[in-house]
Amino acid sequence: MVTFNSIDVETANADRASICQIGIVHVRDGKLEDEWETLVNPEDWFDPWNVQIHGIDEDDVKHSPILPELRSELRNRLRGSVLVSHTSYDRVAFERAMTKYGLEQLQVTWLDSAKVARRAWPERYGRAGYGLKNVAKDLEILFRHHNALEDARAAAEIVLRACEFKQTDIEFWLRRVDRPIFPPSSSGARPAKSSVSSSKRSTNREGNVKGALFGETVLFTGALGIPRHQAADMAAEAGCNVVNSANRKVTMLIVGIQDQSKLRGYEKSSKHRKAEVMIEKGSEIQILSESDFFELIATHLPKAEGI
Repeated sequence: MVTFNSIDVETANADRASICQIGIVHVRDGKLEDEWETLVNPEDWFDPWNVQIHGIDEDDVKHSPILPELRSELRNRLRGSVLVSHTSYDRVAFERAMTKYGLEQLQVTWLDSAKVARRAWPERYGRAGYGLKNVAKDLEILFRHHNALEDARAAAEIVLRACEFKQTDIEFWLRRVDRPIFPPSSSGARPAKSSVSSSKRSTNREGNVKGALFGETVLFTGALGIPRHQAADMAAEAGCNVVNSANRKVTMLIVGIQDQSKLRGYEKSSKHRKAEVMIEKGSEIQILSESDFFELIATHLPKAEGI
């Protein structure tokens, strides 16, 4: 049976707890049955760059409900269901936002449609190219990117296409996403032991092919709460490649505390600004705060807990 819900959020700034829009799509027996969307007052500041991406600003949400006022609606729509999101970022956003307000976490079973796409079509998306926009384009799914409801609908369609392509149901994908994309003997796969460099001078790392985040490429900017090489080791163990400069392979920019004396009058680092330009040109790069990133990998890397 192909029954699930799909969700997406937009945020006011790099802090994933700053949810300013929620979109939900309900799929029943393989068909899009219902949908719901709302603006949310995040009680937080709006980064002009985020506003440029999704078009939502302070004035749009000043009369919108805050998250605690939406808790009953979310519970009624989602509780006990399989909940699809494209990558783990929406899940992290909800976890952080619920913690911010002291609310009970969503009682759902999360399913990552990016992981589904990477396993349904590994030759296309196994190692790269699994961003929502790219996969939707390949599958001829029409949608307006960076609108929460549209993105939720696109993620739902990806899962439906994968179910149809593999002639499977949701239960199959819940099991499959916990297994490696490629068999251990798959050609070109790097051995896991080479994933973490012992170098303390360079943060370049190759991701553990068995890691849940294998295929992501991480770039750090700013001062972190732990040594940069240690953060790189943790990211690599979770499956991420780690690089030192912004390039087309980067999928996640992790933003630490910025030293204003080094910004030369800018509000953001050169890496941060370059990543934003790349996103504007179509690159699928997620910008996360340090705390968001470590919360993301904590679910895949037990030793990261507590950071």
